[in-house]
Amino acid sequence: MRVVTDPAVTYTTYLRIDDLLSLQQLRSAQDGEPEHDEMLFVVIHQVYELWFKQILWELDHVVALLDDDDGARAAHGLNRVLRILKVLVGQLDVLETMTPLEFLSFRDRLDRASGFQSVQFRELEALLGVHRGEPMDDRVARRLAQPSLWQALLGHLARTGHGVVDPDDPASVRAMLVHAYRHDPAAGELCERFVDLDEGLQEWRYRHVQMVRRTIGTRGGTGGSEGAEYLATTIRQAFPDLWAIRTEL
Repeated sequence: MRVVTDPAVTYTTYLRIDDLLSLQQLRSAQDGEPEHDEMLFVVIHQVYELWFKQILWELDHVVALLDDDDGARAAHGLNRVLRILKVLVGQLDVLETMTPLEFLSFRDRLDRASGFQSVQFRELEALLGVHRGEPMDDRVARRLAQPSLWQALLGHLARTGHGVVDPDDPASVRAMLVHAYRHDPAAGELCERFVDLDEGLQEWRYRHVQMVRRTIGTRGGTGGSEGAEYLATTIRQAFPDLWAIRTEL
């Protein structure tokens, strides 16, 4: 098939660079000279949202692959997400170059804006099956009504010969997982990618907590949150059954 090229399409137009670079609106600039470090804060958090979008895109594909019992490609998709999580952790290294005083120079201008309001991150929690509380948005509600990534894995294992289980019965779930590890090396490797994903998420959450403590100490967060103390309670396992079976293998 002959591909018709459009000479009007350039790097700038294809990626909509002009639109992208117009989105960094610094609130401190409304009062005159902008605070230097607000640009870093805005850019990093906008990039986080782009990566959240990509993670959701990848994990939705993983769910579809598991539904089709394509475990090998699902494992490959999870590996890509793991690499993205490493980038998210690396971005915290950049953000931590901002001192507490530099952050305080524009913090009041955030008003009630808070990372807790990230709809995409709440979507990710719903997809992982770890969302707590009421949905904050229709998109989160739709995610909660759909099977989670964990449920997709259990369905795949059941269809590939490792037993049908009640997802709410930890004993039967763990028996299935042990059977998969012992009798199906490919399934065991797929499960290990889920453990990697869980560990990567915990690493990112831990580093995020430490960054907040380093920057604002024990102050409350913006948007009325409890800051670092609340964030510390979110460092929890997404797939506890995969950790629980370590002593049974």
